[in-house]
Amino acid sequence: MAQPERNERQRLRPAPLLFEPSAAAADPEHFFDLESMDDPQELLARATELTLAFRAATDRAVEFQAMAAAQLADPRRFDRLTAAEIAERAEWTEDYAKKMIEFGRSLLHDPAP
Repeated sequence: MAQPERNERQRLRPAPLLFEPSAAAADPEHFFDLESMDDPQELLARATELTLAFRAATDRAVEFQAMAAAQLADPRRFDRLTAAEIAERAEWTEDYAKKMIEFGRSLLHDPAP
């Protein structure tokens, strides 16, 4: 990922996700109160906000996965894991684990401000 693109994404982060109360989360029909919105413009705005927030959260979580994979595969660790072992733990293919390890190494060696 290019550095300017990453910096731009960080500046444009959407509103943070709000966690639902446990009672609301237990109701399968309840999703961040979207089902109770009658105004389609309000519904579209809030659903879009949530979509962007989930995408940003996913991107950030993937970066953390990659950094963890790189750390676990570090040859300087006495307890290092192979790409196959990391793949098994993360439920990835071995090829994907190798790519994530390399991505993680690039993040660890070139952290964004």
